[in-house]
Amino acid sequence: MGFFDRMKEGLKKTRNGFTEQVNQVLRSFTKVDEDLLEELLELLIMADVGMETAENIIDRLREEVKTNRIAEPEQVKSALGGILSEMLSQNAASLDLSGKPAVVLVIGVNGVGKTTTIGKLAAQLTAEGKKVALVAADTFRAAAIDQLAIWAERAGVDLIRHQEGADPSAVVFDGIAAAKARGYDVLVCDTAGRLHNKKNLMDELKKINRIIERELPQSSRETLLVLDATTGQNAVSQAKLFSEAAEISGLVLTKLDGTAKGGVVLAIGDQQQIPVKYIGVGEQIDDLQPFEPQLFVKALLDEE
Repeated sequence: MGFFDRMKEGLKKTRNGFTEQVNQVLRSFTKVDEDLLEELLELLIMADVGMETAENIIDRLREEVKTNRIAEPEQVKSALGGILSEMLSQNAASLDLSGKPAVVLVIGVNGVGKTTTIGKLAAQLTAEGKKVALVAADTFRAAAIDQLAIWAERAGVDLIRHQEGADPSAVVFDGIAAAKARGYDVLVCDTAGRLHNKKNLMDELKKINRIIERELPQSSRETLLVLDATTGQNAVSQAKLFSEAAEISGLVLTKLDGTAKGGVVLAIGDQQQIPVKYIGVGEQIDDLQPFEPQLFVKALLDEE
């Protein structure tokens, strides 16, 4: 099964809850009017797109209907797809892995699938021929370090670790030293698994970033925030809080296969202006894939 087919399967719950109702609404109207647009607005809100983003989408759809003189309800779905693709594409960006080693910092609260995401990303980069190491810089919980060790073994990559309670920046420093000595292409660092205090988080990440800037001035650095799509608007709130505490370069949305509210991808992309770089649509190791806006919209709207 190709990734597009896996994405379609992964978005099945959202598609059943949203796209089928969109089709039903379009079939029930004989003309494109304000009542039709209001029905679509309600469906977007129910898919957890959020009021602000839903209204933005419908305003743009209303303008397109007027400009292009769309009179038939069946033409509305195509216009809607174009708007969604454009909205998501505005912030689209791939992972920057320039410099050696490139550094990827991964943050997110416990339970969102952070460790799983790191393991899957490591496996994917390794399959692309890159030499990868994981750095266990989320030292707050021993369980986090142990889980990362399991994923490192599964992905066939090295793990740099200290004991629970160690200074996260010291672990990152050792990871950089190992990268220089062993020739790693990418360091993927598990960092800050909590948001108990924004100042503490900010200070911790600043310290880590200072070490990276000093030791690897020519390397790229990504800070990815992992969010659980099943939490809907709570994921939007987390994106806002974390972006206030750290410079987030991209988002990873996990567990899209487990929710009927996949519209949260649109809400986060629109409201936070942070690119979604990866999505997770299943449990398999290759079900974490780079986010492609147009393919996502096609899968969401059940288009070939």
